[in-house]
Amino acid sequence: MAGSGALVAALTGPPAGPGRDRPEQGNPSATGDLEGPGNPSGWEGPSAHGSPPERRGLLRHGAAGLATAAAAAGGQFALVLVVTRSLSPQAAGAFFTATALCLMLAGVVRLDTGNGLVHALARNRPAGDAGRDGSHRLVRGVLAPVAALASVTGAGVAVAAGPLAGLTGVPGGVWVVLAASLPFVVLSDVLICATRGLGTMRPTLLLTGAVQPLGQLALVTAAVLCAAPPPVLAAAWALPAVAGAVLAAVRLRGLGPCDVGEVGAFWRHTAPRSVAAALQSVFQRLDVVIVALLAGPAAAAVYTAATRFKVLGQLAGQGLAQAAQARLVRALAEGDLDGARALYRTTTRWLIALTWPLWLGYAALAPWLLPLFGPAYAGGSVIALVLSATMMVATACGMVDVVLVAGGRTAASLANVAVAVAVTIALDMLLVPAYGALGAVLGWSGGVLVKNLLPAVQVHRRYGLLPLGLRRPAPATAARMRAAS
Repeated sequence: MAGSGALVAALTGPPAGPGRDRPEQGNPSATGDLEGPGNPSGWEGPSAHGSPPERRGLLRHGAAGLATAAAAAGGQFALVLVVTRSLSPQAAGAFFTATALCLMLAGVVRLDTGNGLVHALARNRPAGDAGRDGSHRLVRGVLAPVAALASVTGAGVAVAAGPLAGLTGVPGGVWVVLAASLPFVVLSDVLICATRGLGTMRPTLLLTGAVQPLGQLALVTAAVLCAAPPPVLAAAWALPAVAGAVLAAVRLRGLGPCDVGEVGAFWRHTAPRSVAAALQSVFQRLDVVIVALLAGPAAAAVYTAATRFKVLGQLAGQGLAQAAQARLVRALAEGDLDGARALYRTTTRWLIALTWPLWLGYAALAPWLLPLFGPAYAGGSVIALVLSATMMVATACGMVDVVLVAGGRTAASLANVAVAVAVTIALDMLLVPAYGALGAVLGWSGGVLVKNLLPAVQVHRRYGLLPLGLRRPAPATAARMRAAS
């Protein structure tokens, strides 16, 4: 775990000059990335929301985000297919339980610094020596604490490997391997987010969409074909995160000067959201762990396979959020309600157009699709119906939590996720012992509906924004929004 400290330290040196990696200002031919020419942030100015250049910028970044989502979702689906077809349901469930818990811990200890960096770097434009000071603040004030927390958490997991093995049925060696990889899983995500804050989608596209998912698929497939023991299988899953963290650090340094602003202000903004992000991570992964604990690893494997298609829709939303998040922050900070409304409604339409055919098709074809994972997974058709209906409702709400957070309502977002987690856990504890995987998806469905409908009501009441429709808010609403931001 000492390697994470070296990775963070690698960013403290002088950044590359603008003539080397960052496109020259005002030189379209020098732009080798996905940001707009002559503007590393991708912004055309406060009045450009809804203008053709801004729509083209959103389209470019949206296409990049969706391509990343498609590649990552395809890699994850293929990985689940390889594991379920090659291992027994018991062994597959143990693998899914261990990796779900690792990702859940990573989501907790990263403290939502990724989104915090997108927000901070998009708002601050360093120049001269201020850029070098800003880079040091980024490393010492943001990355170093996150790396230290991840390392301490990983050490705790390694120490508790024996009890975890007895509790979950996952071999202790697997927990040791995942504990060692935890700092790299965390830093990889944070550093990739930081590059988006500087206006480029290319590292996200290449690392999140190609290097990590395809690397996991290739290495895990090779380990399965070699009949490798569970710890080696876990190492094969974790190694691409190490490569992703190193490559993201190199790219971030090459993008030139960056500044998160005053470190205390950064953490004051991020702290409430970090708790919400931790709860969100628990919400996304805890169901697999609960099924394994209450119904056994085999039931966890069935649940994972039957709900794997939800990743396609979730990653589509994530891809659009990555493209629109910085723009929403800027629009709401400037009181540009028209720009925020256009972004919110445009991304909602894209989500519906891209994902509703997927959910309808999955609900109809589940009896033929699920046996692809193996005969033991053929009984998950009802799970697919619940999943599809829930995700269609959630998609119709759009990126409502992203809008809420972009407007600075991080405390409300925290409360919403806390309620959703509480609903999910309560329903899971009630239903999983009796209904197994079906009870888990019903609990998850209740949490998802709460997590989307609550912020939808809040965004509408505060800003007058709707994911669809034609209503325009009154001027008083826009004035309240400017005052709140």
